[in-house]
Amino acid sequence: MNKTIATGLLSLVMMPGVWAQSPYRFTNERLHAATEAKNQCNTGTCWSYATTSFLESEIQRLGKGTHELSEMYNVRMTYPHKAETYLRFQGKNQFGPGALSHDVLRIAALHGLMPEEAYSGLNYGTDLHDHSQMDAMLEGILSKLVGMHGKLNPAWKKAIDGVLDAYLGAVPESFLYQGKKHTPASFRDAMGIVTDNYVSLSSFTHHPLYKPFVLEVPDNYMHGLFYNVTIDDMVSIVEHALEKGFTVAWDGDVSESGFSFKDGLAICLPEKTPREERFSKIHPEPAVTAEMRQDQYESGATTDDHLMHIIGSARDQNGNRFFIIKNSWGQENPNQGNQYMSLAYFRLKTVALLLHRDGIPHAVKGKLGLK
Repeated sequence: MNKTIATGLLSLVMMPGVWAQSPYRFTNERLHAATEAKNQCNTGTCWSYATTSFLESEIQRLGKGTHELSEMYNVRMTYPHKAETYLRFQGKNQFGPGALSHDVLRIAALHGLMPEEAYSGLNYGTDLHDHSQMDAMLEGILSKLVGMHGKLNPAWKKAIDGVLDAYLGAVPESFLYQGKKHTPASFRDAMGIVTDNYVSLSSFTHHPLYKPFVLEVPDNYMHGLFYNVTIDDMVSIVEHALEKGFTVAWDGDVSESGFSFKDGLAICLPEKTPREERFSKIHPEPAVTAEMRQDQYESGATTDDHLMHIIGSARDQNGNRFFIIKNSWGQENPNQGNQYMSLAYFRLKTVALLLHRDGIPHAVKGKLGLK
């Protein structure tokens, strides 16, 4: 997640807006159960917000009811793993607020999940998340440790934990929730989440198709594996998943001129479209090919600077399909925090997906060797 984007939007999403009349008229085809959009505020934790929202929808799909999970629990439990990996790579690895959807699943597998009411991550006298000081302190500690020779005193781990506990709060070993005592692991199991059921996917031409590969983006700090599928597969997987009642965690690029939270849209605009015309009329969008997509990745025009949650599909008045994607920048836009993403934008700017394996079409599952 590009922290600059999150920080820059803090003032926008916290203020009521007045929006121009959109030329688009959408008819929702499917809109699956999801909790209300939240605000990540001044943090680079979209990965946790998006994937936590995804898991909340999974819990509802599994018939376990509506529950608000703690985004900051995932953040708190991920940082020590990031720090340890950073030091093992002698500082030649990503460290910072960013991560990916599979990191939330990893924390759920290793440690569990926690409801929001048991761990808010607000431990410094405010009701808004701001990790700027915490991130600076953590990065400062690690940068000094990297420059030291010899075996490190294991007390460094307590120093990292101390900073995290000071800003986010100590994690309780157990908690009461809806009249029952839980640990994070027992709560995860009560919610029906089996982490091995979830699959990470991507689509790039520099790796063999239908094989796992390490996705080369900085926030893949654990060098996690993603199955490589075609660009057409990527679209059909999301369409099939939504048809069968599943939602999808999305990772991609939102730094384009056609991405506007304020207008509730993500579209591919023609080059040099005047600012005043970007969202005042419907523009023709390109037929995005795998080659176009690869060129954007290789040139750095496509980066994994934001994660969100695909919760539905819609069509505009011309019959063009859009995905409905839930953001984590608050609710102050025309769609209560959701956006309509065109298929062209999805094809060009998606970096990765995560979903339940049963949401993948049978033919694609067979090619991937998934049961």
